[in-house]
Formats: sequence, C-alpha cells, structure tokens
Amino acid sequence: MSRQPNVLMFITDQQRSDTMACYGNDWIQAPHLNAFAKECFVFEHPYSAQPVCTPARATLLTGLYPHAAGMMKNNILLDPEIKSIAEMMSDDYYKAYYGKWHLGQETTRQHGFDEWLPVFELPWVIDHPDTPYHQFLLENGIEPDRTTAAGHRVFSAQLRANLPVHLTMAHFLAEKAGEFLMQEHDKPFMLQVHCPEPHPPCGGPLAGIHDPNELPLGPAFMQYPEDASLFNRLRADRHMVPEGSSVSEVETAEQKAREFRGQYYGMVTLIDQALGIMLDALEKSGHADNTVVVFGSDHGEMAGDHGMMEKRAFYEESAKVPLLMRVPWLGCEHRMVPGNVGHVDLVPTVLDLMGQPVPDHLQGVSRVPVLEGTETLEDNDAFIQWNGLGDRNLGSPQINLIASVPWRSIVTADRWKLNLCAGDQCELFDLNSDPYEQVNLFDDPAHRDRIRVMATKIRLWQYETGDDAPLPAV
Repeated sequence: MSRQPNVLMFITDQQRSDTMACYGNDWIQAPHLNAFAKECFVFEHPYSAQPVCTPARATLLTGLYPHAAGMMKNNILLDPEIKSIAEMMSDDYYKAYYGKWHLGQETTRQHGFDEWLPVFELPWVIDHPDTPYHQFLLENGIEPDRTTAAGHRVFSAQLRANLPVHLTMAHFLAEKAGEFLMQEHDKPFMLQVHCPEPHPPCGGPLAGIHDPNELPLGPAFMQYPEDASLFNRLRADRHMVPEGSSVSEVETAEQKAREFRGQYYGMVTLIDQALGIMLDALEKSGHADNTVVVFGSDHGEMAGDHGMMEKRAFYEESAKVPLLMRVPWLGCEHRMVPGNVGHVDLVPTVLDLMGQPVPDHLQGVSRVPVLEGTETLEDNDAFIQWNGLGDRNLGSPQINLIASVPWRSIVTADRWKLNLCAGDQCELFDLNSDPYEQVNLFDDPAHRDRIRVMATKIRLWQYETGDDAPLPAV
C-alpha cells in the first residue's frame, strides 16, 4: 500500500441479517449487496449490542457496551468525555460522518469528525432543521408537511418514505458519499455513511417489487410465542388477532404482515442501490485497492416473525445483523467467518486495520487476527442487552411497564442462547436444533446445569464490563 488505508463504513438502520444471499436469502433483489459479499469476509453470526438504535450506535462508534457508554436507551446525548472512533484516530486521517447520528445534537459536528452531513430533522432535539437534505428536498420542489412545536416546517418520516428513489435519504447520502470518494484527499480518510433505511415506515416506488404472496416465510412467521417472555407475548398480542377470531380476521392480519415484509425488502433493495453508487464511485476514484469497506447494521427487524414487529427482542431476527468486510490486501473473495462476533469488536478491528493503536479502555477486541487466519471465533460468546427504561411508547401501558425491566443475553460458542431477566419469564434456546427459537427450554430440568454455566458467564461479563443490571437466581 502506498499510504495508510482508507475506510468506508456503510451502516444501515434496522436491517436483519437474512436480507442477503450470503445469509440465506437468495430471492431478494439485492445484486450489489450479493456481488459485494462475494468479495468479502462475511461474519456468520454478528450480534447487535442492544437491538435498538441509540445504544447499538453508541457501541458501533465507541467500542463500549451501551451500559459502559452511558447510552442505554434512545434519544439521549453521548457524553463528550466518551471517545468515538474518530477521536481515537491520529490527525493523519480525515474523518467524515454522513447520515443518521442518533446520539444527541443531531446537526452538530462532534466527537472528532472533521466533516458532518446530517439528514434528520425529527424526532430528536437538534440545533436547527435546515439540514442539507432538507434543502435538497426544497430544491426538488417538495414541501414540508409538519410543523414543530418551535414553529419549524419539516418533513415527516411518512412523507420521506414515499418519495421517488432519487429523493430518498439513501440515494441522497450515496450520491454525497460518491462525491466525497471521487475527491482527491491529502490524507487517508475514514468515511462513515449511516443510512436511515430500511427502518420503517416502508413505502416508496420499490414497495411493490417483491410480491408479498410469493415470499418464502419461515416457520415462526405470525406464530404466537406461547412459552416466551411476557414482554414478547404482549408485543405479539398487539400485532396478532385474539384467539377465537374469525378466519378472515386471521387472514387479514397475516396478509398485512406479508405486505410489510415485501415493502421492507423493497427498502433493502433501496439500500442495495445506494451501495452500488458508492462502490462505483470508489472504483472510479482509483482508491478501491487501498480502502477497507465495511457493511453492517445497528439491529434487525422482526417483520412478523413470532407475531412481532420492530426490534427490541433477543430473537435472531432482531438481534442478529449483517457484517461484511472487504480488505483488499487480504484478498477479495468470499470467505465465511464461522462463529459469533459482537458489535463491540468493530471499533478495535477497524482501528487495527488502519494501523492505529487500539486503546486499552475498549471492551471489544480486534478481529484482524481472525481475518488473517491466525485466530478463529470458535470459542467466542456474544453478549446482548436490553435497558428499556423510558425508551418510548411501545403501544400499551402494559408493554411499556414490562419493557422497563432490564435483560441480559448470551449466545455461546456452541450456539445456545440464554435470555435472563429478574422480572419476566427467562428463555433458553438451542439454536442448533431450533434455529427459529420456537421451543423455550428454560424450565426444562434437563438443562439446569447448562443454564447455571451460561448465567455464570453473563455474571463474569458483567463484572468485567461494569454492568450492574440485576439477574435472577438460577
């Protein structure tokens, strides 16, 4: 390499892992994603630190678990004393951040980034609504449809979701990123592009490209989680019709979920097109051979599985995300990386790839040795958390109440998942024989010792990371 490598990170919002061919979805229209995966290290089982936006994004930016970063719920401010990856890098690098921040003061350049391109106006507290994307829509003849309490005219999420492709946030950010990549830079760069799609609301011109009646659906689709936690059952109650409902009511609920799934896949195709724009610009710039490209997401989407929508669950659909890395000097062919990996490892891994020191305070570790083939993830456990206090209205007083109790989860190297909560029904799943998590084995006496061992691992992890969430006796 002629100089230190560049890094392009493309992080999407609410994209579950099974939206790409490399994770088993060979029917979705995602040619750029699928072609990109053929040039990448593909991590087999990547997990969100917490399947909700702000905490997950805090981990992706700081290399700390949400509780250690102080970012345990949505819509709070990342402490200025907590360093982002940009603040851990030397001034040899030019650092740019485009898109969704969701860590407070959305429109303010901060935490070590030299360039800042915000897109959001709502719902977070911001300095001003006059973002580049706002101006872009005005220039294209789109009129704001909402007025804030402060009297600002802004664009609602629903309006944005139904814009033509060339006016979407994904396309806007991709074009701006393409312009950045085509520029000549005096320094090596890190460009982070955080795209708001495929987060709902889902709509727009690509909403109908996947026929909802032809989509393959897994066995958990619109299946009520009978023996699951109260939190999950209450959420399924909200999206499924009550027992004893008519056949037509059941069919209507399932059809709505199918239609959402098709629209959601359409948003993933939008993401695919955005990736294509950026990769094309990177190739034309002449810097592709010296640029690490990372693709991932903050968390997943239930999309009707287990009768649930949205995220905020430890089910694979919500907690498991895509994570791909193209590292040109390590080869550009598809290599699946077996084992579990967590979001907390991304910052140290990227720093290591850039030849930057990895700070001792980080709670993840560099996985560069895994990419180089000198280590594996065969013994790696992944940890997930939920800290739902004050998140937002989740649909009913009962859901909001039970959501306030914290959870801790471990996915062990041998593919068992234990979800612990001191105030709810705990869960144990054998992901080997039950990959769709339909049989909760927590109360099965045959697994008491397994649960004790897994719970001990969680307690040791809590001690090592400074986590004081209560756990039940097991």
